[in-house]
Amino acid sequence: MIKVLFVCLGNICRSPMAEAVFRDMLKKEGLLHNFEVDSAGIGGWHEGERPHIGTRRILDEKGISYEGLYARKIKREDFERFDYIIGMDEENLHSLNRMKGDSKAHIGLMLDFVDGIQDKNVPDPYYTGNFDYVYQLIKEGCQSFLDKMKKEHLDAGDGNEWRPENS
Repeated sequence: MIKVLFVCLGNICRSPMAEAVFRDMLKKEGLLHNFEVDSAGIGGWHEGERPHIGTRRILDEKGISYEGLYARKIKREDFERFDYIIGMDEENLHSLNRMKGDSKAHIGLMLDFVDGIQDKNVPDPYYTGNFDYVYQLIKEGCQSFLDKMKKEHLDAGDGNEWRPENS
């Protein structure tokens, strides 16, 4: 099982959007059982809150469920539990790298997985209000990450194969 944690500043806009989008992609491809997916924030200002109304609006428009998503702050144990910890911007990445200790998790940026993109930061729509643009970046980042995971693990012949459900 591949364990993925998406991280942004407060865990109400970008990271829960990424969690919901990635889960939706996995579900549609019958791969959800091969992953554990979660999200967290660098800070705990919004702990226990539902995703931001702008995030909920765009996910509703796209027919993507965010049921059960509530903000939480990243914990020390997350660095041992997750294989991939994916930040939304360089500020998040800097904070994650300071917290990681001797974690073996891959820590990187959401847009690191997208070839040919200039800016590697997913802007915070809490400040910009541009949830549509953020959704497009997250969708592209999640698809590129999923493609990488499929290439590396789906019938890879390395003894760690996983298959779509019903195959």
